[in-house]
This record gives sequence, C-alpha cells and structure tokens, in this order.
Amino acid sequence: MNRQPESPRILNIMIVPEGAEDSRTYRIRYGWLKAAGVTLTGIALAVLVMGGSWWHLARRAARADELEREVAELRVEAARVEELAGELHRLETQYDRVRDMFGVRQPTGTPDLWLPPPAPRRSRGASRRLEEGPSLPTSWPLTERGFVTQKLLDGDGEEHPGVDIAVPTDSYIRAAGGGTVVDVGEDPVYGRFVVIDHGDGYQTLYAHASENLVRRGQQVWRNEVIALSGSTGRSTAPHLHFEITLNGQPVDPQTMVHQPS
Repeated sequence: MNRQPESPRILNIMIVPEGAEDSRTYRIRYGWLKAAGVTLTGIALAVLVMGGSWWHLARRAARADELEREVAELRVEAARVEELAGELHRLETQYDRVRDMFGVRQPTGTPDLWLPPPAPRRSRGASRRLEEGPSLPTSWPLTERGFVTQKLLDGDGEEHPGVDIAVPTDSYIRAAGGGTVVDVGEDPVYGRFVVIDHGDGYQTLYAHASENLVRRGQQVWRNEVIALSGSTGRSTAPHLHFEITLNGQPVDPQTMVHQPS
C-alpha cells in the first residue's frame, strides 16, 4: 500500500478593502514563515551583537580619552616636581656658600656618642664601660641642642611631668645615664617609649620615638643611643618628651641636665 505524500500546510490571508466588493487572498506556506522567522531572528541577533560591540568600543574610547588627560596632568606635575627640585638644589648651594662665608662647618662627629652594638655580644671596650654600673641621669638626652617647647608643670590644674624638646625626626636619643632598660614599648599617649632605671630611685623616660633600639632588661651606659626621635602617640610634631623621676615623683629635668649651648 503506497502512502500519499502530505500536502504542504498553507496559511490563507484574506484582505477585504473597505467599501470594495472584491477581496484578495494570499496563500503563504508555513515553511516560508519559518524561514522568515529564522532570518528575522538572525538579523535581530546580529543587530544586538553590533550594538553591544559599539557600546564596548565607545566605553573604551572614553576611557582612553580619560587616560590621556591623566597622563597630561602627570606630565605637568612631573615638570613642577623637577622645577622644585632644581630650586631646592639652588637654595642648598646658596646656603652652603653663606655657611662657608661665615666659617661654619658641619660637625664631623658627635662626642660621647655610643651607638648600639650590631649584635648582642659587645666588644671588650664596651664591656669595660658597662662595668661602671648605673649612673645618675645628668647628660643631655640628645646628640643635638634642640629647642625646649614645654617645661615641667605640676599643679594649678596642669600637669606635664617632664620637658618637651623639639628636634628633627630620627635624631639620636641617648641615655642620660647608665642603667637598665626596665620598660620599652608603645603607648597611646607616649607613643614608642623607653624607661631606664639608674639606681638610687632614679628613672628616666624617653617618649614619642620613631623607633626604639633597645630591649627590656638590656644594660645601657651613659650617652648610648637608645632610640630615634619621632612624633608617635599623642604628638603634633617631632620631639622628645623626657622625664626624670625619683622614687616615682617627677623631678625637673632642667635641674639635673643642661642643654648644650
């Protein structure tokens, strides 16, 4: 028994113009409709892809313009920095000339300065120095003069149990006398600090350091560098806060140490 082929499915569309007696009928095969739908879908997808590519390229172009502006600004800043560096070099040269005219020379070394040893083991000469034992804190706690900005205050509602000495950041802070480091660390008020016990009830405190160079329990001798000055803790500018206490009571440091002239 032979099977008859199926006839293609056809969509009939009838159009009747208004006011006319005749009508028109259009016959469209479903296969053509499917082909047209696939074609239109492909065209829509192509349009979407082209639109997305255009949007991406537009964003990249805008970003490139922004980067070009930033590069131009950086070039201007670099030129200004170079100009400032030249001006600084010129001023330094003039300063050196004026200093030479008045016969002022940079010091070639700091007297009575003992740097921390590079290793825990000390040299024979340093050991002999340590054998001297504790000593009263009577030496200036810096390798430079500095400027006293705050003296000891005790009473009348104000309290400042020490002196503040303004010095540049990373200046050498040295022990005012020989003794043992009994405390070293960091505090919200004092910042990085060192406390030395000198015996006979005397202790000294060195605060606001940028870096501590000694450890708890370490023996130090007079003028040994124990820290570098800074502005840590409750501080508005680089300086050393220096205290001397006797049996826990503050002593005016300026009665025991003398600022270099």
